[in-house]
Amino acid sequence: MKNIPQQKFGQPRLLIVGCGDIGLRLLPLLRARFRVFAVTSSPERCAQLRAAGAIPIVADLDDPASLKRLARLAPNLIHLAPPQADGVLDRRTRRLAAILPAGARLVYVSTTGVYGDCQGQLIDETRSVAPHNARARRRVDAERVLRDWARRAQGQLAIVRAPGIYARERLPLARLAQGTPALREQDDVYTNHIHADDLAQIVALALFRALPGRIYHAVDDTRMKMGDYFDCVADAFALARPPRVGRAELAAQVSPIKLSFMAESRRMRNERIKGELGVRLRYPEAGAALARMALVK
Repeated sequence: MKNIPQQKFGQPRLLIVGCGDIGLRLLPLLRARFRVFAVTSSPERCAQLRAAGAIPIVADLDDPASLKRLARLAPNLIHLAPPQADGVLDRRTRRLAAILPAGARLVYVSTTGVYGDCQGQLIDETRSVAPHNARARRRVDAERVLRDWARRAQGQLAIVRAPGIYARERLPLARLAQGTPALREQDDVYTNHIHADDLAQIVALALFRALPGRIYHAVDDTRMKMGDYFDCVADAFALARPPRVGRAELAAQVSPIKLSFMAESRRMRNERIKGELGVRLRYPEAGAALARMALVK
């Protein structure tokens, strides 16, 4: 990641909420420019976060009392925490919004699932949201809550909508080993991808370069259906390709949650991250990236 301005006069504070895998990939990009505070709900992760260059803070978005220490802590924030697993409102983001400082700069990582099923259409960031399940509705709620905060508190908000995230440690290898079927071609859906390192780069650049109130698709250049993605993973790692079945047959073999990911088809444009944020994808095509990963032991 190049051409991000270095800080010359001390280090401003940055708070990362939900500092899991993507947060850890962000730290090398930001710790030289900020004094980074990383929120975790697990005290046992403090040593790992400290070793990665962050100051750990134990707090839980499900426990409002624990969030008091975060209020006005930093004028720059990255919100990576997912909503809770139930309901259609993101109670966690609502609690966080209640303590956000006025005038802060915030990057929120949402999901492309907010668009629902687009029947394979190629869409950009001007597309209206149409969530089809409670999981996506919670994300839409979080985005609205944060927009309200930005208007009310004169904050600078950027929303980064991410699709399926992959990396060497985030591949469906167990699924393939188990022989779980994929959809046949005529039933299959377009899916979208981003490597975890590229997502971290996009989030970091958004913190510096995003226009206020802007939405960005954090997706690569891949145009691939889900079954073809599974085939690419299988080929790269010398596993059997999954059998292809119809939607009704697959519904009897996978969980409703897994099936819900196979009910929405869309292709995402990514010109905005390239033109406005200056992103240069390290892994522009998932197929080529998977082949490279398989060579690393």
